[in-house]
Parts: sequence; C-alpha cells; structure tokens
Amino acid sequence: MIMSTMSNNLKDSENLQLQLHYSSWTITKLMTSFFLLISLSYFFYSLGFLTHSYNNNCAQKKPYPNYNYPHHPLSTINHNTNTAAPMEKTNISHIVFGIGASSRLWAHRKEFIKLWWRPNETRGNVWLDQQLPNKTTEEEEDNHLLPTLRVSSDVSKLIMKRRNPRGDTTLGVRISRIVSETVRLGNVENVRWFVMGDDDTFFVTENLVKVLQKYDHNQFYYIGTTSESHLQNIHFSYNMAFGGGGFAISYPLAVALERIQDKCLQRYPALFGSDDRIQACMAELGVPLTKEIGFHQFDVYGNLFGLLAAHPITPLVSMHHLDLVEPIFPNVDRVEALQRLIGPMKVDSYGLMQQSICYDKAHHWTISVSWGYAVQIFRGVFLARDMEMPARTFLNWYRRADYTGFPFNTRPFKRHVCQKPFVFYLSAYDGVVNETLTEYIRVQPNPDCRWKMPDPTQVQIVKVIKKPDPHLWDKVPL
Repeated sequence: MIMSTMSNNLKDSENLQLQLHYSSWTITKLMTSFFLLISLSYFFYSLGFLTHSYNNNCAQKKPYPNYNYPHHPLSTINHNTNTAAPMEKTNISHIVFGIGASSRLWAHRKEFIKLWWRPNETRGNVWLDQQLPNKTTEEEEDNHLLPTLRVSSDVSKLIMKRRNPRGDTTLGVRISRIVSETVRLGNVENVRWFVMGDDDTFFVTENLVKVLQKYDHNQFYYIGTTSESHLQNIHFSYNMAFGGGGFAISYPLAVALERIQDKCLQRYPALFGSDDRIQACMAELGVPLTKEIGFHQFDVYGNLFGLLAAHPITPLVSMHHLDLVEPIFPNVDRVEALQRLIGPMKVDSYGLMQQSICYDKAHHWTISVSWGYAVQIFRGVFLARDMEMPARTFLNWYRRADYTGFPFNTRPFKRHVCQKPFVFYLSAYDGVVNETLTEYIRVQPNPDCRWKMPDPTQVQIVKVIKKPDPHLWDKVPL
C-alpha cells in the first residue's frame, strides 16, 4: 500500500514536470511569435513610410509649379528651356528688362535708354501709361535703337475707391504689375531674370550680368538695394529694393508673383509706390531682399561727384534720377555726360568707378583715382579710411545739408581753399588686350593757396595705366 502510494506520487510528479515543461515551451513560442509579428509589422510600416517620403521629395524638386491661368496658359510653356544648358553662365540674352515710362516724358527720357540698350542683344519692353501720338519720321528711325513699346493694361479695378492720403496710386499699381504683364506675354524662352527699371535709369549691362551670375536663377531671388536717404528707407522699407535703381527677380519667382499679385495688391491699398507694393508681395511669398549695393537709386540732389568718386567695392550696375541731379561731367548736358562713360565701359566695365588711393611722398600729396571717371589730388596726407567715405557734394532727398539723413558714412567737402582737391575728369581712353590708358584733365581752376608745401597747380593732365582683370569680381567677396 505504501509502495503503491509512493508510485502514484512519483507519476504525479513526473506528469506535473511534463506539464510545466510543455507550458513553458508553449509560452516561449507564443512570445517569439508575438515579437516576430511586431517586427514584421514595423518593417513593412517603415518601408511604406520611406517609399512615401521619397515620392514626396521627388515631387518637391521642381523649382516652381506649373500653373494654369485662364488668361495665359503657362502650363503650355516648355520650362525645360531654362535649364537646357545648365553649365552655361548667365549672359545678357537670359535677361528681360521691364522699363516703366511716362508718355509725357518719353521724348526726352528715351535718350537715356538708347545709351545702354543693345539692339538685337538686349530683350525687354517699355511700358507706357497710354499710346503715344503719331510718330514722326525721326521717332520711327529710333525704333530699332529702343525696346518694344507697350501700353500697360487698365488697373482701375485694382484701385480702392477710398482716397489714399498720399495721392493718386494709379501709377504705383501700374508700374508694380510690369513683371506680371511681362510674364503673361509668354515669350520666356531661356529667360532667367526679369530686371525692372525706370525710363531715367542707366544700366551698365556687363556688370548687371556679372552680379546675376552669382545667383541660382532656379531659386527665388529678389535682388536690389535701398535708398541713399535714411528717411526714404523708413517711410517705405529697409527691406525694399527701390525700383528706380533697378531690381532683379528670378524667373520662378516672377511666375509665382504673377499668380498672386492682383489679390496681393488689393490687400495693401495704403501703399503709395510700385516698389513697396512689390516688396509687400515678396513678403507674402516669403522672399527677402538680397542686397547688391551696385544698384543706385540716387535719392539725392546736387552733384553726384562725392558718391561716384568713392564708389563702394562692387560693380557699378545702375544709376537713377539722372534728370534730378547735375550732369556727372562738367560743361555738358546729362546725356552727353553719360556718353563719356560708354568708352571706359567697353574697355573695362568691371573697373568702372573703382577707387584706388595712393600717395606721392615727395610732394606730400594724396591721390584718389575713380577709374574711368575722375582723379583727385589733395595737398597733404589723408587716411584711406577717410578717403573711402563719400564727400558731401550732394544734398539729401529733402534738400538739406544734414549728414544724419544718409544711411552711410560721409565726410564734409573741404571749404578751405588749400584743402580743396584738384579734380581731373576723364578726357580720353585707349585699350589694348592687356592694358588700358585713360587720361584725365583739369577743367576747373583751384583758388590760390598760401601753403608752402608743393602745389599741384602745374599738373594739367593725369595718365592712368591699368591692366583689365576679367576675374576681378571672382576674387573679391561681393
């Protein structure tokens, strides 16, 4: 009996051990299967997520969307033409100019445009407020020397009925839409940039091209600079490119602007000019101003000599308000003065107006050369830091001799007869392959000076020999 009981207990113990072992093995398999199922689920989820993200990224690689407009089917344009030659540098054929003009002033101001426009090379349009009267024979002959003339579309529907306290805003709205109207023309083959300016803007096209070569035209870029007037920048914006000095908009940004501009303009009825309206729409598109200080609005009055003789180290791209300031060369009219720059521009546009400062130790003179424009000789030794500041030969936009009205450093123009510079203006130029020769003559007498130091009075002509450097702006950070 005892033996039987013991035997039964041993069997029960063995059965219990077998059951426990079987249960443990079952739990292990279940746990393993569970983790395997989770791992497989996570793997397929991650694979699907990565595939979806990849497809989205591919869709985002387009620099701009293909929009369909009821008034202009941009989707039919072959946008691939913009990147047909991806290694080709930007040149003048990739730029389309939009010039805002007045029919009332056109007969006079077209002379400024003829100075820099290159027939059969430059592309663009002049946008007038109304059709010109019947052309004379002389005006017909001018056609091939100028951009195509067009009349801006009616903007009355975009003008708010409420009167703007700053005056009539029709002009500002009309000029601001030039980019959009140019895009709608549809002739955009190989276009990379749209450049805006006024009918009294003078462009140095070679330098404009050089500046734009720095930027990727497939991205959103809004390039220009602010005013020379501190108060003008406050009244409008320090984030705005002033339109008279010119500004550049990349092709994809121009397409995006055209899509939203009319609705954007209606949101800013209190604005006055065209350029602040453009900047407002740029802000809505999230595009900041890229500053290039070679564009010049010239919101000043008087003589530009101080600004041009101490030009910043950057290519001279444009000059504006040429009807408001004195001619940049003495004893000639404004158009004739600008014609004098054409020769140096052809010989070495990159070096135009670039300042060099040197010293004549024997005579204790300071010499400042603004290449292609003027040379100054000062009695005494002046620090380079002072010489690179523009002399105040000009008044601010509010016709005041107030140096605090400028957003940059200036120095007073010397009043003492012995401290006034001897100024020599460009008179002749010559250029060969590796060298340029420019001559400068003195056309205005200096008053007598009783200082005992050597006197530059006997110097009548200054010759400057210079080697053009086609890679000048590739070496210096711009």
